[in-house]
Amino acid sequence: MESVVYPNHLGIIMDGNGRWAKKRGINRSLGHKAGADNLIKLLNYIYNNTSIKVVSLYAFSTENFKRDKNEVDYLMKLFVTLFNSKLESIKKNNVKVVFSGRRENLPKSVLEAMDKTTDDTKNNTRGILNICLNYGGDYEIVDMAKKIAKQVLDGTLNIEDITKEVVSKNLYQDLPPLDFVIRTSGEKRISNFMIYQSSYAEYDFPDTYFPDFDSKCLEESLDNYRKRDRRFGNAK
Repeated sequence: MESVVYPNHLGIIMDGNGRWAKKRGINRSLGHKAGADNLIKLLNYIYNNTSIKVVSLYAFSTENFKRDKNEVDYLMKLFVTLFNSKLESIKKNNVKVVFSGRRENLPKSVLEAMDKTTDDTKNNTRGILNICLNYGGDYEIVDMAKKIAKQVLDGTLNIEDITKEVVSKNLYQDLPPLDFVIRTSGEKRISNFMIYQSSYAEYDFPDTYFPDFDSKCLEESLDNYRKRDRRFGNAK
């Protein structure tokens, strides 16, 4: 029997919470809550029913701070709840949780919840959940360049020794390249999501808003991934 092919590293751009709420005539905050509730169900499905090892989530971009203050404040409180309680089932699935992004501008309560989650799951081995929070792919490259430049100035790294592996180790997280990225809601852009790690990633843009993107929708996207002929620049 032929084994089912899964991406090793799956990225999800969780888009459409606000439009999901607007369509129902309810507050945007309820859309974000519905998205968070759906996320837990989706992650439990992934880690219990697939062989996907790494999942990267685009939770909050650096540009999202430009949104209405009430919405941003609500999202920060939602993150605290998500990390402190809603992720418990993910932790029990032996998944290591890490974070990518800049810590500056994040409230103390969010930072404390992030640090506790990281510490609680640091020895887990089933897989990795990488949450991109206050994240921008361009900022990640800038911060990586600064880290490498400091090592060169400190004399701990020679310019000639800078390789792709060195670059990867100086990103927010040293993770394998993205294989497949799903952006929900039908928008066809990547919005600065893990641009260094996605050089050969495949993409899928389902029309479903994230709160409605369930395991059936995920499997449909994964079926699309399996139909792709990944050439990595080679002619076939």
